[in-house]
Amino acid sequence: MSQSEAHSLSDLIEADSAASRPILVKEDSLSFGSFRNASSLCEHIDELKSRSVMIMADDQLRVAAALIDLDGWVRRIVICPPDFEARHFSAVVRDAEVDSIVHDGGWSPQLGRDISLVVPCKLPLQPRATRRDNYFTTEWVLLTSGTTGDPKMVVHTLATLTKAIPRVSASADVENWGTFYDIRRYGGLQIFLRGCAGNGSLTLRSANETIDSFLTRASVNNVTHISGTPSHWRLVLMNDERSRINPKYVRLSGEIADESLIHALSALYPRARVAHAYASTEAGVLFEIEDGQAGFPRTLLEKRDRDIALKVVDSTLHARSSGSALRYLGATPPRLFDQTGFIDTGDFVHRQGDRYFFSGRRGGIINVGGAKVNPEEVEAIINQHASVHASLVKARRNPIAGSVVVADVVLKEGVVETAELNEEIRSECATRLAPYKVPALVRFVPNLDVTDAGKLRRN
Repeated sequence: MSQSEAHSLSDLIEADSAASRPILVKEDSLSFGSFRNASSLCEHIDELKSRSVMIMADDQLRVAAALIDLDGWVRRIVICPPDFEARHFSAVVRDAEVDSIVHDGGWSPQLGRDISLVVPCKLPLQPRATRRDNYFTTEWVLLTSGTTGDPKMVVHTLATLTKAIPRVSASADVENWGTFYDIRRYGGLQIFLRGCAGNGSLTLRSANETIDSFLTRASVNNVTHISGTPSHWRLVLMNDERSRINPKYVRLSGEIADESLIHALSALYPRARVAHAYASTEAGVLFEIEDGQAGFPRTLLEKRDRDIALKVVDSTLHARSSGSALRYLGATPPRLFDQTGFIDTGDFVHRQGDRYFFSGRRGGIINVGGAKVNPEEVEAIINQHASVHASLVKARRNPIAGSVVVADVVLKEGVVETAELNEEIRSECATRLAPYKVPALVRFVPNLDVTDAGKLRRN
């Protein structure tokens, strides 16, 4: 069955070949094929039909089970990310018209009168009392992070979410996927769906699981394809267990991937295709680059096929894709598309020769005396230094300029901190950047803080 013919997630999973394909989370596992005649929602599955359901669960394995059970069966699934705050609960319930909650006992919100059904997601699976049929094109609602108010709710369907996922034939080499992402976010959800549509296993990182523990499990599970953010991969490069895995494919997404990181991963995993993908919750997966360089070729802007089109407007990437979200949800939702169907991604790009490079996000700009600085642009320069492992550029308040640029820098293993090295990094920035972009202070630190989403913590 092709993905375009799949009416639900359970259809996407090939029942005949799925029995031996597990989803693995630490000591627990669950077979894709076990859902043919069983459910994690037990006797409540019939009651949930056609409802708007919020999944509030800490355990990723139960989240995965609930998604397989609910897609095609309910009208809407709202997926709460790990950092979902209880103060947003009422607004999300109201705007998504939530009438049911699926939980694993890890959440205890104050339920309002609109919630008429609360269902535990249980493992192991229990036999299903009635036959499953596909009734709805279920809406998948993802909550965006990083907003100051209530999170935006982005509406997808299984069709838009799987648009960029290739169907793997049963005769193809087995792809055992692993991911550092949490499947309750767009990046992790993409890998979960690849696992559903594939022919191998899926290894998920448990909450609070260390990098070395996950790498050890990935090795035991023979992970061949593995995904994470650049920040995840920098943590891998610093970890003693980094050589435990020997993947065929390494994927970076979610942050800007610079060439120093791409080359380091290519050297560490010589048999792997190292790719960086560009995607967003709203725009979907737009492209994947495997040529060993940062950025993307200008020729991508010249393609105008029916699936994906890209353009640059005022130094910002805009995209139109059949894998984009359908809309925002809410009483007065913001506009997602412009009049020609393009989405403003909010990501700045600049052209150098025949290639475009990402400069940062609109919301992350540092204002230095009225001049604009993209932190990622400065980090890209610092990260190219032979002694630097990673960096974080941020603003520091200044009574004269309002803000100045400062940088926290993690050095590579074995590199000694010296005043000369500090000045060398600043001098390299001065030769390649405008004066107001040069860090006024470079501070050497042992590590950088990473969010639950696997990205550098910038606030």
